[in-house]
Amino acid sequence: MSAELAGFVHNYLPGERDGSGITLLLLHGTGGNEDDLIPLGKQLLPDAAILSPRGKVSEHGAPRFFRRLAEGVFDHEDLLFRTHELAAFVGQAADEYGFDRRKLVAVGYSNGANIAASLMLLHPDLLRAAVLFRAMVPFEPEETPDLTGMPVFLAAGRRDTMIPPDNTERLAGILQEAGADLDLRWKNVGHPLTYEELEEARGWISETLPKLS
Repeated sequence: MSAELAGFVHNYLPGERDGSGITLLLLHGTGGNEDDLIPLGKQLLPDAAILSPRGKVSEHGAPRFFRRLAEGVFDHEDLLFRTHELAAFVGQAADEYGFDRRKLVAVGYSNGANIAASLMLLHPDLLRAAVLFRAMVPFEPEETPDLTGMPVFLAAGRRDTMIPPDNTERLAGILQEAGADLDLRWKNVGHPLTYEELEEARGWISETLPKLS
């Protein structure tokens, strides 16, 4: 059942008592909501807690996490505002639900992956790891954040008509320059996710996240 906190309609599902202690921050794509990625989250890490907010921006009725001016052209001021707003919500949710802030892992798709990348650049201490499906460069940071050792799984499609390959490569470069431990996976697919990619992400999580302290 959805709840509201700091203006965000969201779902919170506690993890298994003897589980990993990890909380997945699920961030949907354009037109999604707080329910959309829960099955994916359960598939990726069944014993994790789940925090899944709905984006507060409406684009012709489709929820998003920040405004855009055109396809692939972001409203920079709104992006920064919404990123800080989302970070504040996560902090309040940690207080409300009592999950371990040190074990928060973002899982984002498309618009959700973009704001997850923005969270990493603006609030580098907020996330412990990230799984980004179909992410773009949210903005060019004026100062390189310190993401030393942060595990990041980035899944991209070479036939994605919404994200040019050089944009994905630039995002990968920004994350690597910041010190992230990046695993970039290319597939000859379009914007929608594939079962193969989800399985690869699940394998990456099962191998990477148990090492988190």
